[in-house]
Amino acid sequence: MRVVIDTNQLLSSISPKSTSHWLYQAIFSGQFTLCVTTDILEEYDEIIEWGFRRRSVADNVLEAIINSPFVEQINVSFFWWLLTVDPDDNKFSDCAFAAGADYLITEDKHFDVLREIDFPKINVVSLDEFHRILNS
Repeated sequence: MRVVIDTNQLLSSISPKSTSHWLYQAIFSGQFTLCVTTDILEEYDEIIEWGFRRRSVADNVLEAIINSPFVEQINVSFFWWLLTVDPDDNKFSDCAFAAGADYLITEDKHFDVLREIDFPKINVVSLDEFHRILNS
């Protein structure tokens, strides 16, 4: 199974005290392949440093992601520009399409427009929906 994870979902899953920490653990357990682009990694880095207010946390998380055998770097060769409310988030939908991802995990409502587009088809799921998928 191939997935793309929105930055806010990754950020909220890092702390072992988080109720969504299962997602962070699943990234490194081989339950799925996390698909990322350079742009996504840059956003992860920036937001994790901001969220934890510590450069070392961002460095450690990014190093773990980059070196994980369950993470695949994707090269996007076509940009669809499907998201108009927050165009910066197109990096996630473009990665999902280029990777042939099974799911794009997000809680951001502006991704809902992807549910109504027939092509390119991108399966957007919430964190809870993805948790049920992993456990089924």
